[in-house]
Amino acid sequence: MGGVRPKKHLGQHFLTSQEVAARIAGALTGHGAYPAVLEIGPGTGVLTQYLKQQATQLFAIDVDTESITYLKAHYPWEAGHLIEGDFLKIDRAALPQAPFAIIGNFPYNISSQIFFRVLELRQEVPEVVCMLQKEVARRLCAPPGNKEYGILSVLLQAYYKVEYLFTVKPGVFLPPPKVQSGVIRLQRNDRQTLGCNEALFFKLVKRGFQNRRKTLRNALKEVTLPEAVRTSELLSLRAEALSVQQFVELCKAIESGGD
Repeated sequence: MGGVRPKKHLGQHFLTSQEVAARIAGALTGHGAYPAVLEIGPGTGVLTQYLKQQATQLFAIDVDTESITYLKAHYPWEAGHLIEGDFLKIDRAALPQAPFAIIGNFPYNISSQIFFRVLELRQEVPEVVCMLQKEVARRLCAPPGNKEYGILSVLLQAYYKVEYLFTVKPGVFLPPPKVQSGVIRLQRNDRQTLGCNEALFFKLVKRGFQNRRKTLRNALKEVTLPEAVRTSELLSLRAEALSVQQFVELCKAIESGGD
């Protein structure tokens, strides 16, 4: 791949299909309207070439020095737009000015961590299009009541409309992964705040799903619940049964003492 070796410890599987790359790039609905687009993990640039054609300003970030060297040699970049670094750890000042969309073929081993960073930047990131392990992609899009519905399903759906777009087979990667991949799109909704203590909301969601086989009454034993909340019907349900709004309502009730 042009002198760039896929590295197992970085979870790299380089996309080789031009057709799939064009389809992923085309899934970014508002690329022309955003001041900037950030590609995470560009690798050998198979997706980069299409983004260069449509993004107002394209930034790319990769932790792999070989990839950065390759991309510098094969594509023109404005100063500061090709970033060698870790998206999970890099200082906010090194990233594009807000708002900026995010796109990329996310490494399977850190995809969940990438989404937690996206949540931190949710007021600045209006859209995300990404490819990740199909099982994880399905989980993020799952509705309440579905066994795949989990912590990130709730947290992301609180702030984004999450859609599963299409499946990608292993044969279009080098090396081929052992599982299928899925492409999803996140589009920021109109919710600026949850209307409750967001730290408490995150805590309720995480505790609930860490004990997902238990009812919330048992799963939240370490959370101090006001007397008036202890009889709430929501506590008789498992976390996977609650919608985002129901988690918000439970959070509000705990904050207000159940009044």
